[in-house]
Amino acid sequence: MKKYGLLGYPLTHSFSKRFFTEMFEEENIDATYENFEIDSIDKFPEVVQNNPEVVGFNVTIPYKEQVIQFLDELNDSAQQIGAVNTIKVKRSGENVYLKGFNTDTHGFETSLRPLLKDYHNKALILGTGGASKALKYVLEKLGIDYISASIEELHENEIRYEDIDKQMMKERMLIINATPLGTYPKVDICPSIPYEFITKKHLLFDLVYNPEVTQFMAKGKERGATVKNGYEMLLNQALKSYEIWNSEA
Repeated sequence: MKKYGLLGYPLTHSFSKRFFTEMFEEENIDATYENFEIDSIDKFPEVVQNNPEVVGFNVTIPYKEQVIQFLDELNDSAQQIGAVNTIKVKRSGENVYLKGFNTDTHGFETSLRPLLKDYHNKALILGTGGASKALKYVLEKLGIDYISASIEELHENEIRYEDIDKQMMKERMLIINATPLGTYPKVDICPSIPYEFITKKHLLFDLVYNPEVTQFMAKGKERGATVKNGYEMLLNQALKSYEIWNSEA
């Protein structure tokens, strides 16, 4: 029986475990999926060693970047982004070979692409955390210019939230929430932007998937904008992970 698992800390709300367990049951797949909640990434080699039946891991906060030091190889997107959310485990006797991938890029692109219009050629990303790295990779691939709003120390191509004005909202018809703001149970909060300048041409994409309609999305809908939550992105990246784990490459 194959085993898969999720690395992270804490893992109180695991989409992956629920999703894969249900998928294995529905499709009669002889496999299990476990949560590996470790309080330090230094315990990762021990997890690999003590679970010889594991052929693949998903990786979540806070280890998407920290786990790279233990991997033997990265695919192109993971290397460029500097973050991994999928690990393929290859075993040959006592030897273990670990390859890292980033399937967040696939999840985001496949969810976003059908919604894009010609005028969605400039994006405003809300947040500069680890989640935004995969988004930037995809936007660059699609030829969409972007700028990020940050509450941290500013780096290249970043602005303060208070600098988001009418002109910027007019220019950037794609707005992406890459922060956890609005996630259950704190459903009544949202990023601080001037929502009054949102139009019917705007597309608001929220990486949050619980609740189904966040405050960020609701404020966009009120102005006639197209809105999308992060559930399909999450679903697509999970399916891509499974495809990678079971490929010959």
